[in-house]
Amino acid sequence: MQYFSSAYFLFRHLKRFLYLYIMLTILVYLIFILSVALSAGGIILTSRLRNTYKSEIFSTLLYYQVFIYTFGFYGIWGQVVIKAFLSSYISADLLARFSNIALLLGLPFLVFAWLMLIQFTSGLSGKRNNKWFIFWFLFINFSILVSLGYVIAKTTKINPGSLIRNYFIVMNLIYTFLASYLVHFPWKGRSVIHDYDRRIVAPAIFLIMLVQCVPLLFYTTQFWIAFIFIFTFFIGNTFLPVYFNYGTLLTAFSGERATDISFEEFCNKFEVSPRETDIIREICNGLSNKEISDKLFISLQTVKDHTHRIYIKTNVKSRVQLINLVKELKIL
Repeated sequence: MQYFSSAYFLFRHLKRFLYLYIMLTILVYLIFILSVALSAGGIILTSRLRNTYKSEIFSTLLYYQVFIYTFGFYGIWGQVVIKAFLSSYISADLLARFSNIALLLGLPFLVFAWLMLIQFTSGLSGKRNNKWFIFWFLFINFSILVSLGYVIAKTTKINPGSLIRNYFIVMNLIYTFLASYLVHFPWKGRSVIHDYDRRIVAPAIFLIMLVQCVPLLFYTTQFWIAFIFIFTFFIGNTFLPVYFNYGTLLTAFSGERATDISFEEFCNKFEVSPRETDIIREICNGLSNKEISDKLFISLQTVKDHTHRIYIKTNVKSRVQLINLVKELKIL
């Protein structure tokens, strides 16, 4: 009787172990598929921006996407693959050393991604970095990588995994803060995007990267924290292409600003509603909000709400800019 009781106890634990193993395997595959989908989507959206607006800024954003996702698969998912397939064949010490070396070799992709991010945000701020900036940026960062590799190779007092993780956190926060600063404080006020977009993009860049780094602060060997980091890493890096495709109209990059278009084409281009169309006409006729309210038989607050949405859609921030845009396009 005791034999059957022990066998049943063992069977229950084995069943639970198999169940957890299957669920973990499914979770890994789902997150990997999601990572591939997010990477492909980000690159496709950025390619569409570059092809649509023919701007060097979006070529830089595309390079950033390529480098950051290359690091994501080589440096991050590579760690998952190494630990999944080699843990049964080599010792834990050798596995850790091999894993750290592979991660260290993936860091140059991250350095180039940071460079492209700075170049992209500099372009948004109206500033161009010269070749000497690129030279010194790469020289300093690769010197840090060489020093990091030397420390890992020569000392046993420091955990290499923790050292690389802290390097990623510190440098990532430094460069994303710099990128946010460049967007928020454009070079001599020559930002190529609307103030409304700057107030969203600047903090979003830093906050997304900050959220990515939080799981790493608590990571030791917990697989679920690693998966949270992977998920936030890939989904966070899709923000820029998604926002610039769907969150703003990017009129500063449009090649149609200097051409004559009809008022109907103008409204279709900026997705202006019929009521907003009437308000644009009256604004261009010089009427105040109160006069527009009386003429169109709508409340003053409704006029203000419509006007605010018009500003966002046309990427302007005042009546004067809206009137100048209409005059520039010669539609009224």
